[in-house]
Amino acid sequence: MERAQYALNFDESMHVAKKKEPSPLRFRSRTFGKSALVLADCGEWFKSQDANSIHAVVTDPPYGLVEYSAEQQEKLRNGKGGIWRIPPSFDGAKRAPLPRFTVLTPDDLLSLEEFFFLWGRALLPVLVPGANLVIASNPLLSHVVSSAIARAGLERRGEIIRLVMTMRGGDRPKAAHEEFPDVSVMPRSMWEPWLVFRKPIEGRVQDNLRKWKTGGFRRPSSEKPFGDVIQSGPTRKAERSLAPHPSLKPQSYLRQLVRAVLPLGEGVILDPFAGSGSTIAAAEAVGYRSIGIEKDARYFDLACEAIPKLTKLQVR
Repeated sequence: MERAQYALNFDESMHVAKKKEPSPLRFRSRTFGKSALVLADCGEWFKSQDANSIHAVVTDPPYGLVEYSAEQQEKLRNGKGGIWRIPPSFDGAKRAPLPRFTVLTPDDLLSLEEFFFLWGRALLPVLVPGANLVIASNPLLSHVVSSAIARAGLERRGEIIRLVMTMRGGDRPKAAHEEFPDVSVMPRSMWEPWLVFRKPIEGRVQDNLRKWKTGGFRRPSSEKPFGDVIQSGPTRKAERSLAPHPSLKPQSYLRQLVRAVLPLGEGVILDPFAGSGSTIAAAEAVGYRSIGIEKDARYFDLACEAIPKLTKLQVR
């Protein structure tokens, strides 16, 4: 896989925060209540924004980046797989495709690290001091993504664990499952790491909260702190029918996460890899302002249809 396939339009000089002049770029967009969805490359979009204009980021990026290249997306849509594993039906239920991150080469991993380093550098000036960045990952690649974003200048603040039984891992050796019936090649995944970072604060947390409205997480109640483990089931079939995206996360989980990232309930949440718009829908349901960026026109159109439906979804 050529490294050029990983590129977004980043300008590494953007780590110098400054007031931007009105941008000549024009992006196609749609609004939904307090939120907006933009069809754009997020690297280009970052360049058009003022410094200190985003208060939090919640995003589920393409973990390996290769799987969202045009070639691999075409294979997925044609049901041919490619880097995507199309699991067999289970008890009559069709299961969602999963990207096979174990096929990534050392060069792919280096390119992944470089991508997220440049992405973090480009994002940093757009964030206000104390802004939370919560980014979905997986146990195989989280160390690569985490190291890159920390090098870019954001503070590592831990992980949020989404407790969910996935279909990843637990398989017997391929083409030898009868010979080795008691062997799992790798552990069955029962959790998903969401990396937590913060743009460095100005002064004390209380000072940052007063000036920028950021610097911590919103508590579920005055008696209960926001915790780093959230119980979550797989995305329900009814929800997937509203937004048929291969990496769709459930609203029941996203709404808890989105609510927490703005400690005072004020500000703008950004999802620079919006996909089907599930983060934007969660922000709308919670009552927050948000912006989603999606570069794939087909997913942009899907999100335009899905966001109002997901926002209205009743969750337990």
